[in-house]
Amino acid sequence: MTAPSIERPRPAHPRPAFWQPHWQAGFAQLGPAFVRQVLPTPLPAPHWVATSAAVGELLQLPVGWQQSHDLLEAFSGNALLPGCQPLASVYSGHQFGVWAGQLGDGRALLLGQVQGQEVQLKGSGRTPYSRMGDGRAVLRSSIREFLCSEAMHALAVPTTRALCLTGSPAPVAREELESAAVLTRVAPSFIRFGHFEHFAARRQYAELRQLADFVIERWYPHCREQADPSGRATYAALLREVSERTARLIAQWQAVGFCHGVLNTDNMSILGLTLDYGPFQFLDGFDPGHICNHSDTQGRYAFDRQPAIGWWNLHALAQALMPLIDDAHAAEAALASYEAVFTEAYVALLRAKLGLARPCAGDADLVQQTLALLAAEQVDWSIFWRRLAQAAGQDDYAAVRELFADRVAFDAWLLRYKELTALAGQGFEPDLMLKSNPKYVLRNYLAEQAIAQARQGNFEELQTLQTLLARPFDEHPGFGRYAGFPPEWASRISISCSS
Repeated sequence: MTAPSIERPRPAHPRPAFWQPHWQAGFAQLGPAFVRQVLPTPLPAPHWVATSAAVGELLQLPVGWQQSHDLLEAFSGNALLPGCQPLASVYSGHQFGVWAGQLGDGRALLLGQVQGQEVQLKGSGRTPYSRMGDGRAVLRSSIREFLCSEAMHALAVPTTRALCLTGSPAPVAREELESAAVLTRVAPSFIRFGHFEHFAARRQYAELRQLADFVIERWYPHCREQADPSGRATYAALLREVSERTARLIAQWQAVGFCHGVLNTDNMSILGLTLDYGPFQFLDGFDPGHICNHSDTQGRYAFDRQPAIGWWNLHALAQALMPLIDDAHAAEAALASYEAVFTEAYVALLRAKLGLARPCAGDADLVQQTLALLAAEQVDWSIFWRRLAQAAGQDDYAAVRELFADRVAFDAWLLRYKELTALAGQGFEPDLMLKSNPKYVLRNYLAEQAIAQARQGNFEELQTLQTLLARPFDEHPGFGRYAGFPPEWASRISISCSS
């Protein structure tokens, strides 16, 4: 496929660049079977929308980079950083359980690797893999991804990060005309399950092995400790590592009430990171079967199906790695720990939310009883847990009890809760609970309010959310309304795959 003809952008200023990164060898070294060089498509009149000082520090950007016009141009696709050769990578994947064939970075460009982190522009124009798309991102979805990736990091959930977001008045056609935006996102790697599926499906086994060896060398070197001259055990060990990382990741999603919305295999990270924030949602009322993506008409990616979908996607990865593992029993054995790792991680996270610092007899049963109690009345997920953390510290559960219409059921649960801690010989640990139950999460309605203001050129609400979500376990006096119940209209917000 021939790359589209794109005019090479010119730097807005002839003076030396504000930032001259030291690019490190990374994914690009794999060669032309994996990536294509392509220039970003310039955007008119770009402006800053949001920046992350923490990610700037991670990349060791110079002080004051948020005011640099040179970087504004570079992170909008209007100029190239010194030594930068942007790349788009090819991958394939299963979408909604159906093989979709070749996909790839249709609107993302890898600028390079700095400080061990890949830096990528999302929304910077067409690539050889855009298919029928325009390669653009819109302000609405870009704000959501910027806020959520940084919020997830603050919740200690593995995720890609967001360095900055720029906007432009350029129109982009989606379900309606919207304005364009470019998100600069950062991760140790953006390699997906779909990268492996691509080369396996095309029987390009040399490239498949090259990719697997690259991943093992960079992030899973201990997999080579297997005493196996053929190397098959090494690739089975890689599959096991990815499986267990994925299990722990999804356990963390379930514990914070996070719905991904589009768990296609091309949206699954080989490093166990939360990748590609599309129609995501943090739960309001606890409905285990909640579907956050209105494009998901069959409910494939409902909240309570996420652990099973992770398992399904890992089987797709296992199938892709079979030419290297060459042993179905070894592949099955590599995936065998998924359920146990997920359950152990999930129960441990819920145990901490309940204030139990150590495992004890009956804790898994209490977790299930708690989930059933919340589901029966679809009690607000975040508010219940935060109030419980505060109640345990004061031994006053009135504010928790008022969340339930069936007070008898709640009282019975509370009795079991107190009895368990007494029998286990450990009291509640309010500090652990407060550090395990965030007060602030990125509810859909909060994002919508920030987006509405941003469309008018006002980024104050976005900045407020960024501040609160960066420290979600703190009280933030004066901002309690951001942790309150969602308004009635929040239930009518519809999020789809369109972005």
